[in-house]
Amino acid sequence: MPRHDFLPGRAVLGLTFLTVVAVYGADESGAWHTPWWTPVPVLCGGLVVAAAAALVGYGIRRRCRARIASSEKTDDPASTSGSHAIR
Repeated sequence: MPRHDFLPGRAVLGLTFLTVVAVYGADESGAWHTPWWTPVPVLCGGLVVAAAAALVGYGIRRRCRARIASSEKTDDPASTSGSHAIR
């Protein structure tokens, strides 16, 4: 059993940031020249893709949890809220 759910949105966002760091690292080492405006479209595109991945992952987790909850055969006891109390 995993300790936590896999969050694909965070993974995509992390890969986006690592891409920007790698591009600027290569620019700093002299491997190629990168314009100053490069991270803006990369980060915006990465945010959009990360949001889409997060929504898809949330939908999958929600559907799986609903399926597991509906397959459990537990009967809840009657309510004892006192709404039918005897006076």
